[in-house]
Amino acid sequence: MDNVKGIVLLLVAMVGFTIEDLFIKQLSGNLPVGQILILIGLGASVVFLVAMAVQGQSPWNRTAWRLIPVLRALAEGGAAVSFATALALVDISVVAAVFQATPLAITMGAALFLGEQVGWRRWSAITVGFIGVLIIIRPGLEGFEPNALLVLISVLCVAARDLMTRRMDVSIPSSVVSVQAYGTVVVAGGILLLATSQPVVSPTSFEWGMLLCGTIFGVIGYYGIVTATRIADAAVITPFRYSRLVFSMIGGAIVFSERPDAMTLLGSALIIATGLYTFVRERRLARRSARMAAQPA
Repeated sequence: MDNVKGIVLLLVAMVGFTIEDLFIKQLSGNLPVGQILILIGLGASVVFLVAMAVQGQSPWNRTAWRLIPVLRALAEGGAAVSFATALALVDISVVAAVFQATPLAITMGAALFLGEQVGWRRWSAITVGFIGVLIIIRPGLEGFEPNALLVLISVLCVAARDLMTRRMDVSIPSSVVSVQAYGTVVVAGGILLLATSQPVVSPTSFEWGMLLCGTIFGVIGYYGIVTATRIADAAVITPFRYSRLVFSMIGGAIVFSERPDAMTLLGSALIIATGLYTFVRERRLARRSARMAAQPA
């Protein structure tokens, strides 16, 4: 395992996703979110299709079009629509903070749907983490931002996507999965555009440039995170995923003059702390299981 390269690639991926988010948020001031998703999804699909052609791969891998991969792609589309819509309506720092609850949602989903054993300590951590989410969203209090609930929908979709990824055939090439994912984003963007009855807007030259940059940085992020996961130990690189929140807060402050308040910072701290605790706990349990399995009968 090349852990140092994995950490660097993961950090590059988090920066890439953050910059993509900044472009999407900026573009949403003039372009419909559905149209943005269609254009970025088409651009990224072309990139991965070209990469597949160079590698001599076909997107029509029969295994990739079975039920679980298709459901995974649908979850990707749902995540993209809800996340991009939230970006258009809510501060990017708030969106990024709530999104950090994804690892907790994955742990909860693994316990509820995959039969994985989760003890009271991790259930407690999950509960505290979602209390952190409530502190950020503040339902029923002054400053409540209902549109931030869209990020929770994205969290659930991403958790479902990652849980289904665990059940996918490992022989399916990552490039095929990427094409499926971005193709679904295009379809989801089209459905959103029709559902909101927003007219298609002709982008300016500057907006075309931003769309191109958003696509490039999105592809960089996607490639970085996939490669990092494959070459490095997940136990080493996972904590660095939380760097996305830091990058998003910096980007939001520079580009949109955002200033997260004390409750947002407190909720973010709770989510990150409980997420890291859950990760450390899972790692300890995995080591204990490995030691027990290595003991002679």
